[in-house]
Amino acid sequence: MQRGSDRLNVHRDDEMKHELQGLLRSGHPTRTEEWHDPEPSADDDLQVAGGPVAPGGGTASLAAVRQALARYLSRSVFPAGPRELAGALRRGYAPDALVEPLERLPRSARYATVQELAEALTRR
Repeated sequence: MQRGSDRLNVHRDDEMKHELQGLLRSGHPTRTEEWHDPEPSADDDLQVAGGPVAPGGGTASLAAVRQALARYLSRSVFPAGPRELAGALRRGYAPDALVEPLERLPRSARYATVQELAEALTRR
């Protein structure tokens, strides 16, 4: 005896899967109301689909690096040196591609804002 909270039997579940199979494979939205669909990414979004931003990778712009850093660093960590900032990024579970270039910065440097840090990372 099955003690689950299923409202339907196994045969009806299989029948419903078969009915929905065409919709799911079509690649079109399956919702009936347009306002339920998620918005596509905008043209001015910075490297949304390209994966994590890697400073010094050649393709990462200053704005993209600054935005990626701002996701993981709060204002309270500044001013700080590269070692403290790398620790804050790691505690925030930032991708390694963002943390490793920061660890290569001179240890004596101090950064007061995310902008200064992004400029230092993209300059190299």
